[in-house]
Amino acid sequence: MAIAPGTYDMTIQRRSDHNVNFEAKDSDSAAINLSGYSLASQVWDSSRSAKAADATMTITNASGGLFSWKLTDTQTATLTAGEYKYDILFTDGSGNKEFWVEGTIYMDEGYTA
Repeated sequence: MAIAPGTYDMTIQRRSDHNVNFEAKDSDSAAINLSGYSLASQVWDSSRSAKAADATMTITNASGGLFSWKLTDTQTATLTAGEYKYDILFTDGSGNKEFWVEGTIYMDEGYTA
């Protein structure tokens, strides 16, 4: 199923855990069954010259199309203020790979250390 990636931009506070829950839906708004899928996501600087982090991807309800994307406080502590890019790669049980989500991460320094 070739689709154009959806865009989801986010702002993350440095030194905080950041978790985003997603729901994969088809063009009829029905949940996409994620049984047999694996997911991967990386965060890169905006020029894509240095990888900043590997996000933890978890399918939380395969038949309902639910999954989560997470960076830990330890990971976000290494990110400086500015913009980063990420995407989410879905691999089905046959090995077919597609990017379904991409976006920009805006890092916010925060005040409390």
